[in-house]
Amino acid sequence: MVDLKIYAPVSFSPEPFVHKLMQLTDDEFNLIRTLVYERFGINLTEAKRSLVVGRLQKTLRQLRFDSFMQFYEHLVQDKSGSALDALINQISTNHTFFYRECAHFAYFKNTVLPEIKLRLQQEQRRDLRVWCAGCSSGEEAYTIIIEMMEFFRNDYHLWDAGVLGTDISAKALNKAVAGVYPYENIKNAPGYAQHYFKKIQDDKYEVTSAIKHEVTFRRLNLMNKTFPFKKLFHVIFCRNVMIYFDQATRDGLIKRFYDSLAPGGYFFIGHSESLGREQALFKYIMPAVYRRREL
Repeated sequence: MVDLKIYAPVSFSPEPFVHKLMQLTDDEFNLIRTLVYERFGINLTEAKRSLVVGRLQKTLRQLRFDSFMQFYEHLVQDKSGSALDALINQISTNHTFFYRECAHFAYFKNTVLPEIKLRLQQEQRRDLRVWCAGCSSGEEAYTIIIEMMEFFRNDYHLWDAGVLGTDISAKALNKAVAGVYPYENIKNAPGYAQHYFKKIQDDKYEVTSAIKHEVTFRRLNLMNKTFPFKKLFHVIFCRNVMIYFDQATRDGLIKRFYDSLAPGGYFFIGHSESLGREQALFKYIMPAVYRRREL
C-alpha cells in the first residue's frame, strides 16, 4: 500500500502480465457438460460454469488452445483417455480428511462391526468386505480400516478382512496409494489412531505399511452399468459423491449399490445427501446411514 504522506516522486515497476480469462460460450459449455455427464455422471449446472472456466484456464494455455471448442475437440478425439483424465482431475473436488463426519465411524465400530461379526460367526465365515466408493485421496478408506483393526484388535489376522477404495481420478488414487498427508488432514484422528501414522517431515505424515497392506485402491467409474465384483459387500461407504449427480443418475447408482450389498448390509452416505425415508431399497437407520431392505 502506498503511504499517502510521502510526496516525493515514486517510480513504479510495470504491473506483471495477467492472463485474460478465456471466454466459455453457451454452446461450448453445453458440449463440455454433456460429455462430463455422459462419461462421469457429474451434473455441471449453470452454477458450476465459473468453476469450469477458472479451473480449465491453465490447461488451455498449456495446450495452446485458443478456445474451449478446441479443447472439447481434443477431448473427444483423444483415444488414450488421458485428456478426459485430466479433465476430471480439474473439475472434481477431492477435499477430505481423516475422521470426517466422525459419528459414522463410531457407529461403524460400535454397532455395525459387532453385528456383522456375530452374523458371520454364526455362518462359520470370516470374510468381511467393505467398499469405500469415491475414496478420493484415501483418508476415508484408511479411517475405515483403522476402525476395523481397532475393533478386532489381536484377532484381526484371523479374519479375511480389508477395504476396497475406488475413485474415478487417477491423480487422487496416486495420493491414496502413497498415503502421505499433511498434519491438517490427520489432526481429527483420535488419540488411539495416532500410532497408525509415522512422521516423515515437519508437516507430513505417512500411514504405516500395516494399514496400507489392508486397503486396495482401484480406479472405477461409478457410471458403469455393472460393477466388476464377484462377491457382495457387507458395508458400502459412498459419502459426498452423489451430490454431483442428478436424480436419475442417483437412482441408477443407488440400485447398483443395492445389488452390490449382502443381505442386511449397511450403506453410508454424506450428511448433505439423502435417499429419502420412503424409498423401497434401503431402510433409514440414522442420519446418512441406511440398511439394505430384503424385497
